[in-house]
Amino acid sequence: MTNQINLFALDEGVTYLNGAAYSPMLKSSIEKGSEGMLLKASRPFSISPQNHFETADHVRQLFSRLINIKHPQRVAIITSVSYGLAVVANNLHRLPAIQQKKHIILIQDEFPNNVYAFERISKELSLEYLTISKPEKTENRGKIWNERILNAITHETAMIVVPHVHWIYGVKFDLKQISERCKAVGALLVVDATQSLGAMNFDVENIQPDAVITAGYKWLLGPYGIGLAYFGAFFDEGKPVEESWLNRANSDNFARLINYEQAYRPMAQRYNSGEYSQFIQMPMLENSLSQILDWGVDNIQAYCQQITQKPIEALVKLGCNLEAEAFRGSHLLGISLPDGIDNQIFTDTLLKHRIIISNRAVAIRVSPNIYNTENDLWALTEVLEKSLTK
Repeated sequence: MTNQINLFALDEGVTYLNGAAYSPMLKSSIEKGSEGMLLKASRPFSISPQNHFETADHVRQLFSRLINIKHPQRVAIITSVSYGLAVVANNLHRLPAIQQKKHIILIQDEFPNNVYAFERISKELSLEYLTISKPEKTENRGKIWNERILNAITHETAMIVVPHVHWIYGVKFDLKQISERCKAVGALLVVDATQSLGAMNFDVENIQPDAVITAGYKWLLGPYGIGLAYFGAFFDEGKPVEESWLNRANSDNFARLINYEQAYRPMAQRYNSGEYSQFIQMPMLENSLSQILDWGVDNIQAYCQQITQKPIEALVKLGCNLEAEAFRGSHLLGISLPDGIDNQIFTDTLLKHRIIISNRAVAIRVSPNIYNTENDLWALTEVLEKSLTK
C-alpha cells in the first residue's frame, strides 16, 4: 500500500500524527456531506421516506463487512460511544443471576466515558467497580496486564468493559481469551473499539462479544457526532435509551405513522439514536467506510507498521519506552519519553515544528495513518534528539 495523503483534506505543511484524537476527512467524504447539507437546506421537498433509511442501511452493511457481522440489523447507528454505553447500562439488570454478581471489571486509566457510564446502575444493582491495574514496568506490560484481567474474571463478575486498544498506552487486549472467560462465568463482554476499528482487524464472529461500540470520527475517518454499535443476542428484547419513531416496525410507511406500532424493528434497531438518518453525517460515514474497505484494514495496519518500525527503533535507542510489538498496534503508540524530557514541553516543541501529537500526561500518543510517511516519524525523532542534547 502507498501513501494516500492526496485523498485527504489536510492542511499542507502539517505533520499530523494525531489520528487517535480526530481523523482528517477524505475529500470525497466532504463532497458527500455538502450534498447532504444542500438536500436539507435547498431541496427539502425532495427528501423521501427512503432517504431516512437507505443510506443508514448501507452503512450497517459496510460496517458488518468491516468487523464480520452476519446480520447488519445487529448494527445500531448512535451519536457517540457514551450513547452506546448507556444502552448497555440500561440493560445490565436483565443479566441472568444479576443478584449473585458482585462487580464490573474496568481497567486502569480507562477513558472517562467507560467509567462514568455505569456509576448509577452499579449503585442500583449493588455492584462495585473492580479496576485492573496496569503493570508499573513497561517490560511485558501487555502480557501481564492481559493475564491480570483473565484472572480477575470470576462468577462474581457481571460485566467487563475493555477497549481493543488502550487509548493512551496502545496496549492491545486479547479479546478472544477474555470473551471465552466471560462466557464461562456468565459475564457480559463490552468492547470500546474506538481506537482500533478502521485501522486494525476485528472479527465479531471470532471474538463473540456482547457489544462493540465505536465513535466514527477517529479511525473510521467519519464526521463528529455519529458512531456505530454492534449489539448481540443478549440485547434483542432490551430497553432502548429513547423511543424514536424511526425504530418501530413499518416506520418507513409515512402514510400510516398514526397507526402506532408497538413492535420494534428487528435485533439492534431499537437502539438507533433519534434522527439517526443524519442527511449530512451519514453519507460522509458511508463514503469513509467504503474507502476503508477498499484499502483493507490489514493493509492499513501493515502500512503503519512499515512507516513506524525504524523510527521506533531509533526512539528506543534515545531512551523511550513503549509497548512490546506483540501487544500493540502500529497505528497507536503510547510512548514514555526519556528521563528529563517533560511531556508537555516536548508536545509544545513539536507544535512549533507543526508536528501534531497528543500529550496524555503519563505518555505521549503518536497515532499515524495512511496519510503519513516514514519521514513524519523521523521528524518527531529528530526533535527529540535535539531536545536531549540541549
